[in-house]
Amino acid sequence: MPHIELPAQVPGIRSLVLFRPDTGKHLYEWAQVLLRGGDSPLSEAERELIAAFVSHRNACTFCMSSHAAAARYLYRDAAQTVDIVLDDYLNAPISDKIKTLLTIAGKVQADARSVSEEDVAEARAQGAGDRDIHDTVLIAATFCMFNRYVDGLATITPPAEDLDTWAVMGERMATVGYVPPK
Repeated sequence: MPHIELPAQVPGIRSLVLFRPDTGKHLYEWAQVLLRGGDSPLSEAERELIAAFVSHRNACTFCMSSHAAAARYLYRDAAQTVDIVLDDYLNAPISDKIKTLLTIAGKVQADARSVSEEDVAEARAQGAGDRDIHDTVLIAATFCMFNRYVDGLATITPPAEDLDTWAVMGERMATVGYVPPK
């Protein structure tokens, strides 16, 4: 049960956006730029994967499940990659570049000050440029905030096992983008 009075039956951050449309509008715009902005060298699937990875590490079921579903939709035939990454990213069928970026994202999630020159040098050695590294850190930091916002107010979260609900949400996020609910 949410800690504050939120719109009934509206899950996660969507209910918070309805509660505070003035701030929610900006959060959705921010998510749209980060996860769908066309000029990132990271694909939309990779950016959603970073969001799901950080949310998984923060144990935020709503954000992890919704962004994992969006990443699955965007990965299309390789949808199972998302679950493999969440289970063991270092042995997942993803590029070494993405593995190094997920290492950085994980450090941002745990303690951003632990991102080292060596982590950045390894990402660069695997083909990451400044924008890849910047966007990874920004997505990771943003999702730490989103995760705490959603969980700090105990928003409604469908069960993680309800894959049909998450699949519908993931498809909407992947195709429509981040548009505030009405």
